[in-house]
Amino acid sequence: MIPLSVAWDDIGGLVDAHERFLAGSLVESDVRDSVLDSWKRCRSAGIEPHRLLVRYTADLALDDRFLHAADPVLKDLSASLTGVGMTIALCDGQGRMVQRLGGGRQLCERLDEVQFAPGFDASEAVVGTNGVGTALAERGPVYVAGREHFADCLQPFACAGAPVRDPLSGRIEAVLDLTCLRDQGDPAMVRMVREAARNIEARLLEQATQRERALLAAYRRADGHARDWPKQPEQLPYGRADGALGRIDLAVLREKAEELIASPQGAFDEVTLPSGRTATLLRRQVRGAEGELGVAVEARVLGGPRLRHVGPVTPAAQGLVAPAAQGLAAPVAQPVRVPPPAVGVPSTPSAPATPSALVTRSAQPAPAPPTALRPPLRTAPEPPTEAPPAPESAQAPPAPTRTVVTPAHPPTPPTPDGDGAGAEGWLLLVGEPGVGRLAVLARRRLELLHDASVRIGTTLDVTRTAEELAEVTVPRFADFVAVDLPDSVLRGEEPEALGGQTALRRVAIRAVRKQPHNLYGVGDLVEYVPSTPQARCLETRQSVLEPVLAEAGGWIAQDPERLSRVLAAGIHSLITVPLRARGTTLGVVSFYRSVQPASFEDDDLSLAQELVGRAAICIDNARRYTREHNTALTLQRSLLPRGRPEQSAVEVAYRYLPAQAGVGGDWFDVIPLSGARVALVVGDVVGHGLHAAATMGRLRTAVHNFCSLDLPPDDLLTHLDDLVGRLDRGEGWAAENTPDSGIVGATCLYAVYDPVSQRCTLTRAGHPLPAVVAPDGTVEFVDLPSGPPLGLGGMPFETVELELAEGSQLVLYTDGLVEDRHRDIEAGMDKLRTVLSRADRPPEETCEAILDALLPARPGDDVALLVARTHTLGADRVAQWELPSDPAVVSRARVAVTDQLTAWDLDDLAFTTELVASELVTNAIRHATGPVQLRLLRDRALICEVSDGSSTSPRLRRARSTDEGGRGLFLVAQLTERWGTRYTPNGKVIWTEQLLP
Repeated sequence: MIPLSVAWDDIGGLVDAHERFLAGSLVESDVRDSVLDSWKRCRSAGIEPHRLLVRYTADLALDDRFLHAADPVLKDLSASLTGVGMTIALCDGQGRMVQRLGGGRQLCERLDEVQFAPGFDASEAVVGTNGVGTALAERGPVYVAGREHFADCLQPFACAGAPVRDPLSGRIEAVLDLTCLRDQGDPAMVRMVREAARNIEARLLEQATQRERALLAAYRRADGHARDWPKQPEQLPYGRADGALGRIDLAVLREKAEELIASPQGAFDEVTLPSGRTATLLRRQVRGAEGELGVAVEARVLGGPRLRHVGPVTPAAQGLVAPAAQGLAAPVAQPVRVPPPAVGVPSTPSAPATPSALVTRSAQPAPAPPTALRPPLRTAPEPPTEAPPAPESAQAPPAPTRTVVTPAHPPTPPTPDGDGAGAEGWLLLVGEPGVGRLAVLARRRLELLHDASVRIGTTLDVTRTAEELAEVTVPRFADFVAVDLPDSVLRGEEPEALGGQTALRRVAIRAVRKQPHNLYGVGDLVEYVPSTPQARCLETRQSVLEPVLAEAGGWIAQDPERLSRVLAAGIHSLITVPLRARGTTLGVVSFYRSVQPASFEDDDLSLAQELVGRAAICIDNARRYTREHNTALTLQRSLLPRGRPEQSAVEVAYRYLPAQAGVGGDWFDVIPLSGARVALVVGDVVGHGLHAAATMGRLRTAVHNFCSLDLPPDDLLTHLDDLVGRLDRGEGWAAENTPDSGIVGATCLYAVYDPVSQRCTLTRAGHPLPAVVAPDGTVEFVDLPSGPPLGLGGMPFETVELELAEGSQLVLYTDGLVEDRHRDIEAGMDKLRTVLSRADRPPEETCEAILDALLPARPGDDVALLVARTHTLGADRVAQWELPSDPAVVSRARVAVTDQLTAWDLDDLAFTTELVASELVTNAIRHATGPVQLRLLRDRALICEVSDGSSTSPRLRRARSTDEGGRGLFLVAQLTERWGTRYTPNGKVIWTEQLLP
């Protein structure tokens, strides 16, 4: 037999579902709701499935009161698991492990490897979906097995967890977890851990005072959760010594009476009181003197003497007055006391009655209605975190919407009778059906609003916030919820004025059923016709209630064929609410009911407006954050290179990924230099935000300017270091006023590659080492001396010169690629070495392979990556002549240039090039020292270079008409596309470029 956990993991398709979810696909039908919700929370928190950084806290401990309650339970549970490969983990209310018991050496070693051990944080926000963290997030028992775990390292395990609450406050004090290997898992583990958690809670309850236990039991029973808590009537004396009902019992009866009045068809309910006695509630209609209808609930407590029945209770007898304009019952007038009627004599409607006179007596106990008359019970919501206080007395204060009538004298204590059976009864509550319903819904409304304030808006993501609204309201308020927003809101832009026919994008849906009700799905573009409630809602900016959808022709007109199937599926009522925040309409939310029997009413409309109003503020905050993030990202991308510059020295590919927290100051550049050379630059400004991006743009511009001077790499970084220092000092005043204004520093790596000599010169300022991939696949990180980061000043920068074979790859990157909070830089560089070991990939594929292997979908830091594969300018494209310092060689130089251009089939450039070479050689012989060299390069342009041993640079000037010289360099500048000077260790080079025909 295959264990169920394995079936869920493999046969159920969770392997594919997990991968598709990480890729952004919808997997609702393949994954349990609790697991899918957890995956979404993990993705919103930025957790990376393939790497975790688990926080550790030393000396964790729970308070002695809790340990006193938990230790015996854990010992019993551990003894029952002896010989079973399963470990018990006890964590605190934040998910940090305090104790781990049992499990065997092999299982414990594997758990230690994934840091599932005492002191480590197992909360969902840190390690993803698991028995501890997900139980905390779901606030209930969970079972997680195999690929249901979000993190890869946890998928070999199966676990079940349950929160342990303080019974008095409702707060989660701890989490209990059972973990084993996946193939040994069984969903029955949930029952084991839940029972153990309840046993701990029961022992905690034993430590409470009698009054505390009484309050707790009353609240639990009043809220429909009595079956989930230990019953100890012998220890909870709720009743009085004379057998009368105590105030806790009366509080329970009042709440149950409210629910019975609220039920449109219910006539009977049976209640187990905290004192252990059983009460029967009878509901019946009464009519006032003016013909108005109301409802009376009579309570009969079993176990007392047999009492006689005096006849039906009428509104006149109760003083029931006409309902108010809103349809609620008004307070009952104070009755006048009269003696009770004689046995067997029916009461008259005109007779004034007293509470004592309302005690019904009969020769036989009143028969209870058949079970079939009991109304269907609806699941009560989860109770709030703190138990409500008990009423101070048996009599509740009068309220404008209901009247509580209690006995003027305590109920008669039970007296023995023939068969020991009997009941005492009295009128408990009078009102209209809406009275009790409003009292019940008021409690649920507060609980739902409290949960919404906690669970909506946990991230600054528009889509996730919309999903959280849907998750909170289904199924507690609606059975199907859809959130529609315009695309402009998703992009963070200011939404245009939304009208009835504005196209909206469905961004979130939630339903109680697995199969959608043929409504539009996530991602669909919806354009509502003007007659629909959604269009009217957007047009009028007012909520719309459609209590009976079958009669809402405007709604059906949207798509009659599709929506007729929706009606057939059971959807019967609708509320649409505009998402409005700060005077702007952001979209529309649609709430549908199908499973819940009651249609939406006016009170539901008010609650829906409050829920959507809170969500709208969160969505608008997320939209504004998205706008600011996109603005900063746009600025940074505008400052980065656009396209690839024209050069043939290297074949380049590059990537830039902004950080999850916002844009930063990473940049890269490919800058063509004179002599067919190319400069490769990667830098990183410390910090994030607009200021870091703007500083990056300034530094990138400075590098371009320094490159135009053909400075050596170490000199260039020296000038850049000085610039950063001056910027920092000049903006110190801003740093005191703006947290994101100060420049802490920057790192930079600068490399120059010459395709003629195949030599590469590199220098760095506090930057990670570059990698060189040889044509045979050998990977080496260049042992390049590390200078200080830019801005510190005072230290020289050293250079290293390498000879690179043709086809080598030079990989430059920022530290965000190899280092983050989950991994140190050495481990990152080792992984990078492994990825680069394949030499047959072009630069584009190399970039993709690096990012796939080393980066998460949403990195914690900016990443800039530059991959350059080297080319060589062959000997057939280079001509070079050594010339003596003799004016006679100028003519020979002209001849040599002409012959070479003819060989290159560039005769069209012969005249211009001959003139340029003649002028440059003549100037070198006349004004410079040392040997003279003439070189022609045929690259994307025709390059002519003349080098000499002098460091004096020529200066372009405009000669006057009377001057005999000074026109040669001016002519050179006019005849060529570009010209300039670069310095070498032994002198200088004057160069020119001409466009090829």
